[in-house]
Amino acid sequence: MTVIIMLAVFLGIAFGYLLFPVDMLSYTDYIMDVGLCLLLLLVGIDIGRQKNVLQDIKKMGFSIILLPLLIALGSIVGAIVGGTIIGMPLNESSAIGGGLGWYSISAVLLSDYSTEISAIAFLSNVMREIIAILAIPLIAKYIGYMESVAPPGATAMDTTLPIITKYTDSKTAVVAFISGVVLSLLVPILVPLLIGLV
Repeated sequence: MTVIIMLAVFLGIAFGYLLFPVDMLSYTDYIMDVGLCLLLLLVGIDIGRQKNVLQDIKKMGFSIILLPLLIALGSIVGAIVGGTIIGMPLNESSAIGGGLGWYSISAVLLSDYSTEISAIAFLSNVMREIIAILAIPLIAKYIGYMESVAPPGATAMDTTLPIITKYTDSKTAVVAFISGVVLSLLVPILVPLLIGLV
């Protein structure tokens, strides 16, 4: 499945570069939104067929919120460590980590601060998603299902949810969705807050 996803991305790049009409570019966001909604609908149907999933989630209680908070903390601490190694200021590296994988909004939130930092945030969060797509099957197989929720960050609720669903179980898919929602809500708060730590 992962190979097919990566192949689809590379074919899309080639198609966009060589064949895609320029006047169609204004419709790509709409087409992607419709496709993503259809994909999420099918994932939701698959989760809904599992009758005991919601009861399992209720049993988890507060820990279902603790997971995304720990993912956020780990993302920010990891970005600070990486930033320190390359000599980046604390506020910049932590704000980039505070993007939590949501590349489109983190780059926009940082664009007023610095175009360079905005570009770094965009690229690091895009790379996070690509690495997550490749890593989720391996993490689910060799480490654990719940651990596979962490790499995608905020995208666990949308673009990487189908991969998590395929390689884990319905309970993990629901946890991933909730984690992605919580992390997505945190990004607009964390990024401006962290970049302001000058």
